[in-house]
Amino acid sequence: MTKWQLQDAKARFSELIDDTLEKGPQIVTRRGIDTAVVVSFEEWRRLQETGRPNLKDVLLSSGPRFDIPLPARGKIKSRPPVKFDD
Repeated sequence: MTKWQLQDAKARFSELIDDTLEKGPQIVTRRGIDTAVVVSFEEWRRLQETGRPNLKDVLLSSGPRFDIPLPARGKIKSRPPVKFDD
């Protein structure tokens, strides 16, 4: 993958897109730090389809679907009962 400085990517955006289509993903850096990746639409769509399970896969998978934090038993403080005068 080729790295582009942000100011070069902005100034030569058409060339960035052409390189993305011809050579594959391009990295854009800001102040020397990898910040973004430019990919073709086809590559982005492929990544979207392979990276996300469909509803059927989620429902049929084993194990919990999400974590629910529960407090340990006996650790919750309860208020004393309210007494009413009759």
